[in-house]
Amino acid sequence: MRTTPVAVTAALVAALTLAACSSGSGDDTAKSSTDSTSSADSANGKSTACKADQFGIDFGPSSAAPAAGDTGTIPVTLTNRGASCTLEGMPGADVYAGDTSWAVSPDQAATATKLTLAKDQAVTFTITYVRGVAGDTKKAADVDKVTFTLPGDSAPQSYKWPDAEVAVKSGDELDITVGPFLPAGD
Repeated sequence: MRTTPVAVTAALVAALTLAACSSGSGDDTAKSSTDSTSSADSANGKSTACKADQFGIDFGPSSAAPAAGDTGTIPVTLTNRGASCTLEGMPGADVYAGDTSWAVSPDQAATATKLTLAKDQAVTFTITYVRGVAGDTKKAADVDKVTFTLPGDSAPQSYKWPDAEVAVKSGDELDITVGPFLPAGD
């Protein structure tokens, strides 16, 4: 029967252990390198905030509220015509009646989203309002313009208000909300 000397066995175990540790370190280094590359990609703008000028924008058509107290909606579809970008948060919106303006509140049931859009991908958001009583300035605002901005972009997009009056909730608040960004088709 042959026996292996203890010194040779110990040296073999040590060599295998070092090889395993070295191999593990190499994997960690490769992972760190990959993590650094991902961080660099983010820093280089691969995931920049979307800007309105890179979108094709379809405003409407609306689903008008037929009578005072009824709800109407105006969908807005944004199709990315540029490089990949990210929408994070809610659209901002304001409505105008002549020189008077009102901020449009986010829908209370909505949660802010983060969507990364590749070229030619589309998202939508909806402006929802309650129709006011025509000719009653205490109960309705004769809105003539709506503007919206994207999170991370201060350039307002302006459109003619396509529907009837908007109901007044209080002196400085209209019964109108803006919803979150949703992937088109959902």
